[in-house]
Amino acid sequence: MKIYYSDNYTVPLPLGHRFPMEKYRMLREKLIADSILSPEELFEPELPTCEIITLAHSPQYYDAFANGTVDPKIIRRIGLPWSKELFLRSLASVGGALGAAVSALDSGIGGNLAGGTHHAFRDYGEGFCVFNDFAVVILHLIKSGMIHRAAIIDLDVHQGNGNSAILGDNPDVYIFSMHGAKNYPFTKVASTVDIELNDGTGDEEYLTLLKKNLPAIFEWKPDIVLYQAGVDPLAEDSLGRLSLTPGGLMERDRLVLSECNKRGVPVSLGLGGGYSKPITHTVDAYAGTYRVVKEIF
Repeated sequence: MKIYYSDNYTVPLPLGHRFPMEKYRMLREKLIADSILSPEELFEPELPTCEIITLAHSPQYYDAFANGTVDPKIIRRIGLPWSKELFLRSLASVGGALGAAVSALDSGIGGNLAGGTHHAFRDYGEGFCVFNDFAVVILHLIKSGMIHRAAIIDLDVHQGNGNSAILGDNPDVYIFSMHGAKNYPFTKVASTVDIELNDGTGDEEYLTLLKKNLPAIFEWKPDIVLYQAGVDPLAEDSLGRLSLTPGGLMERDRLVLSECNKRGVPVSLGLGGGYSKPITHTVDAYAGTYRVVKEIF
């Protein structure tokens, strides 16, 4: 099993910034300390080329972000201040997603301890997302002939508007999103299937809806599933507005991952969102996902 992580995933932010950048380092440390992963299972991602990133993004946006000349309005939409470190972090995150997907095709499972940046559009980023890792991965895998069709299972609490904007017209991509109806983004872009949840939705209703909708994804017969396993549906999450318990999140992961395993469909994980206060709730929930990975694979 190959899980991708880089120290580049953590970059300095202004004091008091609301994005919990330290969660990436904390998760790596917890996975090793709790013997969920061994150090030998962690791999440094390769940085993707401009040609790979621009399968999903315009050359103009890539160049502007690389050079620090990106429109300040776009920086405000992203919500992270531009820096060379942020550009390298964004490349590394996509590189981890690419490595995880290739690993999944090889062994059935792969993971990236970052990514799931589903709010990035072709010409701009938003919602803490610079480059759209899942869009880049899918278009690269299809172009290189490694797959013919891909499914995204997006269980982050926020709808993946960037995924749908970039990939929604592609007949070889199935996008399933289950998210808060009244949560960000307030203008959503239609996925193949969107399940909208009321504020306060708890484990029982959530898991019932997921069980009901999973079979159709696999009946479509994808060559790979990219799983956006955001833990912001957690009740303690400051941006989530749902009421899932840690056990409910693990059962969510168990449903998705066991179905992929049972049907022989490779699955690659992106970390997705998590903004609890304290952030330890988020880190524990992320670790729970990898406990389930180890249980099933």
